[in-house]
Amino acid sequence: MAAAALDNLNPVVRERENVRRREEVPGLGSLASGAGPGTSAEDERELIDSIEVFEHIRDIADPEHPYSLEQLGVVSHEQIDVDDRGGKIEVRFTPTVAHCSMATLIGLCIRAKIMRVLPPRFKVKVELSKGSHSTEEAVNKQLNDKERVLAALENPNLLDLVNKCLAPTEC
Repeated sequence: MAAAALDNLNPVVRERENVRRREEVPGLGSLASGAGPGTSAEDERELIDSIEVFEHIRDIADPEHPYSLEQLGVVSHEQIDVDDRGGKIEVRFTPTVAHCSMATLIGLCIRAKIMRVLPPRFKVKVELSKGSHSTEEAVNKQLNDKERVLAALENPNLLDLVNKCLAPTEC
């Protein structure tokens, strides 16, 4: 893509964040429930938290720049809420500019990655951070319309773009 076509010609690039899972922090209990009498298989599984979701989406490549969404500050673990027992994940992301033409594609990549790596028991909501985009309401509506998302992922050209953004990158 030509440099003149970029929405943000000079994005701020951040260092990779060092996040720690709860069981790695001294003094906090394990994420997994202890097995014991009267516990079900669901109680014994490891709970999914915001850090785990962040680990899955942090290295998604930006469609315009040779950086990850984390490096550009588009995603952070603070913008992710997980209710494991309720089966809900909410991811908010912040484009680098308010008029980002790639916001819908970025959101689609986030949703596709979560759909591919996490159990289907989760209801996933992907949204722009409040006030972060000029067409926030329209983009959010598209990203959370199940039929639109599935139709987009059936489009070979769009699926190719998503797969390029989700391809493994070097950190």
